Amino acid sequence: MIEITLQNFESEVIAASMTQPILIDFWAPWCGPCKALGPVLEKLEEDYQGRFTLAKINSDEEQQLAGAFGIRSIPTCILMFGGKPVDGFTGAQSAGQIKVFLDKNLPSEGALMAEAETDEALELIDAGDPQAALEKLADALAKDPGNDDTRYDYIRLLIDLGNFAEAEATLAPKLTEIPKQLRFEALAQWLNAILYIATSPYAKWTMPQFDEAIAANKRDFDARFAKARLLMALREWTAAMDELLEIIMRDKKWADEAPRKAMVAILELLTPPKPKTAAPTPGKTAGGIEVLGKAALQEDPQAALVSTYRRRLSMMLN
Repeated sequence: MIEITLQNFESEVIAASMTQPILIDFWAPWCGPCKALGPVLEKLEEDYQGRFTLAKINSDEEQQLAGAFGIRSIPTCILMFGGKPVDGFTGAQSAGQIKVFLDKNLPSEGALMAEAETDEALELIDAGDPQAALEKLADALAKDPGNDDTRYDYIRLLIDLGNFAEAEATLAPKLTEIPKQLRFEALAQWLNAILYIATSPYAKWTMPQFDEAIAANKRDFDARFAKARLLMALREWTAAMDELLEIIMRDKKWADEAPRKAMVAILELLTPPKPKTAAPTPGKTAGGIEVLGKAALQEDPQAALVSTYRRRLSMMLN
């Protein structure tokens, strides 16, 4: 349990809630129901063993914070995650009622374990041990099968390592969902490109053969699209997008817009992963209170590349 003031609100609530749910208890010393609720919340914080942190705000002393959250009566509890309020309740409640509230909003123990293993897997990838990372991701997915972030990372690594059959099987359930998630469609496009280029009539073509065929007929879209798929298989993303744009420029509707769909997939694959929780606007808390000066934002080079090619695609389609 931590005491929150305007001075530590940014670090102990906003920043901390990026990785850990924070339950704010707005209270006051004169408030009888607050005195009854406080020990219940403190006991639950212990019982939940780190699944959330209790933060107490004296609404009399921190009126600016209370005003920013629109507190009209106390006790009021607000659950923060990702720098934003996600749920809350007002008035003293029983431990059972609060448990229902917490269980509805907090990640399960299985999900937390899976998330920890996923984080370890990503560290193993960075350390150059993808096979160990794959085993970690498999364990994480077994613990939390509904975790789409883990499933995505697992399938992507399977494709990277050439385990195409397993990748296809793990991906299949996500492709039957309505609506489909773009990121899984992107993985399917990449996997299909790899499998196509290995089994199609173009399987033995060299890059000079593709270039020669295209030079002889710039509207040889079959060759151009096969070349783009080969480049996708080789992870030469920029060159693949350039080839796809050449087709789109000449015929937007060719092959049921297959080049556009492939390019959208590449852009999705290249888009830098979002933080697990959304960061607040620099200089503002979730309640809009000015706390820090605005920092200069620098766009990631890969994000800039994606933005550039999104604009190019948009120009071709309009």
